[in-house]
Amino acid sequence: MEATNLLGGIVTVFIYSLVILVFLTRLAADTRIEHWLGIILIVMIIPLLYLLIAARGADRPTLYFIQLGLMITYLIVELLVDYVFKLDFRDVRWMTIAYVTLFFAATGGMLGVASHAGKGWSYASIVLFLVMAALAFIQRRITGM
Repeated sequence: MEATNLLGGIVTVFIYSLVILVFLTRLAADTRIEHWLGIILIVMIIPLLYLLIAARGADRPTLYFIQLGLMITYLIVELLVDYVFKLDFRDVRWMTIAYVTLFFAATGGMLGVASHAGKGWSYASIVLFLVMAALAFIQRRITGM
């Protein structure tokens, strides 16, 4: 159980770090690196699915399953809209609002996943989440993406 908790903390910090890098590469207008960072982010579905399966035997609260489920759902949506169908949805207001709502619900929920790994992981995750959130709005304002 302790190893699973640690994995949750690591995955959370890694996801936040990847998203921060995505936003920074958007600001730098480097779409090639942004593309590959996005693929690495989507691959995080694998450890998230492991955490979800492991949670069944660990008597986790329902909220834990919701938190992981939201992140997995977000990554599937990201895969579909940006990589499979390549939808240009960010100019459609209602689609952008739905996407951003899912993004913040998913990434915010990962704070709960990280909290099982201990205070250090919680604090690191909170700081990274705040940096990520600020960059989300800054890069949207500057790049429109």
